[in-house]
Amino acid sequence: MAGYSRLRRNASARKAVLRDLITDLILNGSIETTVIKAKELKRLADKMVTLGKQNTLASRRNAAKLVRFEKDSDGKLAIQKLFDEIAPKFASRNGGYTRVIKTGVRRGDATQMAIIQFVD
Repeated sequence: MAGYSRLRRNASARKAVLRDLITDLILNGSIETTVIKAKELKRLADKMVTLGKQNTLASRRNAAKLVRFEKDSDGKLAIQKLFDEIAPKFASRNGGYTRVIKTGVRRGDATQMAIIQFVD
């Protein structure tokens, strides 16, 4: 067992999907996706919040390798939002920054769906 789900994609496609999902999660706070993608995204999101809590130049560079440079409705980049808004909320917390809530099955192919969001 490799320790992660391949998501039926090659390495570059899997990385692209997870980069898009982590960026959308940071910008929106909550997204709906499949359960398998949500579980993989939970691992990455917790690592990104941990980098945000360190708030060093090295941690910003490491986070920038994974998070896309997209802006939210207020004009803030996703990296800025991660380090300025999301990470300070979890300063006293030692892990478990996200939750996965199963919602049901998708109508087209009966895939189990879930909502992933940051814990308040």
